[in-house]
Parts: sequence; structure tokens; C-alpha cells
Amino acid sequence: SDPGETCPAFTALGFGSALIGTELKVKLLLYTRQNPTCAEELHSTASKYLNVTKKTTFIVHGYRFTGSAPVWIPDLVHLLLSAEDMNIILVDWNQGATTLIYNYASRKCKRVAEILKKLIDEMLINGASLDSVHMIGVSLGAHISGFVGQMFGGALGRITGEPSPVSPLASRSAQHEAVPPTWLCVAGLDPAGPLYRGTPPSERLDPTDAQFVDVIHSDTDGLGYREALGHIDFYPNGGTDQPGCPLTIFSGLQYFKCDHQRSVFLFLSSLTRSCNITAYPCDSYRNYRNGKCTSCETFWPMPCPILGYYAREWKSYLTQQSHPVTRMFFDTADKEPFCIYHYFVDIITWNKDTRRGTLSIVLADETGKKAESKVNPEAATFQQYNQITLLTGFDQDLENVQKISLTFSTGSVIGPKFKLRILQMRFQSLTNPERPQLCRYDLVLTENTQRTFKPIPC
Repeated sequence: SDPGETCPAFTALGFGSALIGTELKVKLLLYTRQNPTCAEELHSTASKYLNVTKKTTFIVHGYRFTGSAPVWIPDLVHLLLSAEDMNIILVDWNQGATTLIYNYASRKCKRVAEILKKLIDEMLINGASLDSVHMIGVSLGAHISGFVGQMFGGALGRITGEPSPVSPLASRSAQHEAVPPTWLCVAGLDPAGPLYRGTPPSERLDPTDAQFVDVIHSDTDGLGYREALGHIDFYPNGGTDQPGCPLTIFSGLQYFKCDHQRSVFLFLSSLTRSCNITAYPCDSYRNYRNGKCTSCETFWPMPCPILGYYAREWKSYLTQQSHPVTRMFFDTADKEPFCIYHYFVDIITWNKDTRRGTLSIVLADETGKKAESKVNPEAATFQQYNQITLLTGFDQDLENVQKISLTFSTGSVIGPKFKLRILQMRFQSLTNPERPQLCRYDLVLTENTQRTFKPIPC
């Protein structure tokens, strides 16, 4: 940008604006590698920086309770431009999204979509292709992205969404002119749930809105949307309470928005590629946590999908017409980069009496570096000569495990200490299955007493 040039900024409003409500006004802010920090406000495709032959990514925010600008916008713009040479159009509809009454913001969604359709139509006239359009929608923004996708007959390249519940007031029943099929993507980051749950596909984000729709659900028991909405739907930590987020209302506003916003920060983390978060197809989070859903044969010859920006690498497989909607589950840590490194733990015990309890696990490498289990398995029932499979996770990846420490607990605070007699225990890295399996035989654990041993190759 030129020295002294004034940079258009995202509309910042105060709580007073939310109290009185705001009329819809949409600003379209363009960022490219030529102007990565100083936006150009678009009124048409007549632009200093817009190159319609390049990929164009729209970022669409959602409901704004306080009127402040989303804190994640600068990072998302920066990381997207670092990943790929593209146009980024930030859709600022803060005037319209800022209100205390959620319904008032929801009913403006279709009007925002119509404004975006007008711009995309003009881009197409000037040589753009729908297959190079990617929409990233957060909360209500996910449904706005879906509305745009439907207006183009599902021909957008990709939609990535974080859905919130959809309002019937934002119905997309209007008919639109058919567009030759190309490739547009939509991404939904925790699409809004309130007012959208139970509505037909024409009134919310759904897989027909783009050639590839991927969705991250991080607040299905609050502001988010529980049902699958895309070709692939990711449910971090089961899609409900996210690690590190407040569990009580006494934490104030953070209690309401932390889970909902986690999907955005997971998507941001995927752009840094400091580690890849692998997700696994399963019918429920409980079955995933019980170690029943860790096979990726259904994606062969591809591995299991990874979360976020690079989920597009599974597009060809997931968009096959015969392929059903895919729900993906995984666990995360409580802070960036959010990755958890998983192990299978197979245990055969030989106690005559049934034991029920949990195991805490600590791994150590040859340098003494330790990794403690962050995703502890649920209480398991250990019966004589029955094999139990546990799924546990660590926030560090130790390549050469030299020592393993175990603590068995029944949760009882009174009474005698029980013993768990292990006939065979086997550790297998799920994150890196090519690594050798580690075993231990004939081991006795005394309740609430840590036992450390050196594993041997199985």
C-alpha cells in the first residue's frame, strides 16, 4: 500500500449498537499478497488488486453479540495468504450482525448472500471460474455461504463451515438461474444451530451447496449445529465441551463463545501445519473413545483425513455420488497446536474377581522427556483373560519410548487397595502405526501406586 494511505478496516461497533440494533450494511474488504495488511474496499470488480483468474476465498463471520471485530480475522487472512497466492474477500456485515436479538441477525443472512452473488456474477463476467471460489463461513456465516452456493446451483468449489442453528426467516426458497457445473467449495466453521435445527436443506448449509462442503462442529450442545451438514463433518472432542474452555456460566461471556470459536482456531492451526490432526470415521464419539473406530480402510489408498484447510485432498473420494455423509471424530489438546498423539493399549488381566477402574499413563524417552496421558480412557471393566482395548492420547510425540509408568485407580477413597494383575499389555501408536509395538508381560499394579517399567518389543 502507498505511504499515508488510509486502510479500510472492519466495522468496529460497541455494545450500545447491539442494544439499539443495526441496519444491514455490507463492506467487502480485499486482501492479496500485494496488499496483505491494508485492505481495499470493493464496490465492484474494478480494483487495483483483484485478479479474478486467481483463487478467491470469502471469509464470512457470524452473529456479533457485542459488535467487536472477530479476533481471529487478521491471523486467518495472514495464514491463508501464506498458504496460497489468492484473493481474500472479508465480508464485513457487522452492521446487521450486531444485535442482542439473534433472530434479527439471522433474518439478514439471505440479503448478505444476494450481495455476494452479485459480486461473484460480475467476477464471472470478467473471467473468474466458480471452481476457484472457496467460502469460509463461521456460525451464521456458514449458512450465508450455503445460501450463496445454492444460488449457483451447488457449483461453488468449496464451502468450509462452522455452523450455527438456522432460521426459517432466512429461507432460500427463491429459484435461481442454473449455472453450468464447476467446482466451488464451501467450508463451515461451527454453523449456527439456534433457529436452524430441524430445517430443510433449502434453509441451511448442506452438501448440495458446493462441490465440496467440509464442516467443523465444536459446540453442538450450545450455539452450534449437531447434525451432519457436509460431505465430511468433523467433531472435535465429540463436538461438545472443548478442552480449556470454561464449564460454568460464572466464567462470563467466554463460557458462551469459547466452544463455538474453537472450530476457527482449529482451522487456523491446520494452516500452520505444525502438526496434522487426524480424524477417524465413526457412528458416535463414544465408540471412537472406546477404540472401535480407528480403521481408515474406507479411504484407501488415502490415509484418514486431516482436519482443516488441507481436507480438500480427500475431495475426490468424498464427493463420489455413492458416498454417504461422513462423520469424523478426534480428540485435541487444550491449546495450540491442539494435536493429540494416540496409542492403543491392549490389556489382558488374570484377576479372578472383576476390577473396574482407569489407567493413567506416562511415557518417557531416552533423554528423560516425559509425555503424560491427556485423554484418559474411560473406566474399563477388567475380567479374567478378557482383552480390553483402550484409546489414550498424549500432547507430545515421543519417537523412542524407553519407559512407561502406569497408575491404576478405582476411584475409591476408602477401603483396601485393589491390585490389577496384568498378564499381557501391548502399546501401539495409532498416530504412527509403522512404529514397533511395545509389550510387557506379568505385571501387578497396586491401586494409586505408580509402577514404572521398561517395555520390550512385542
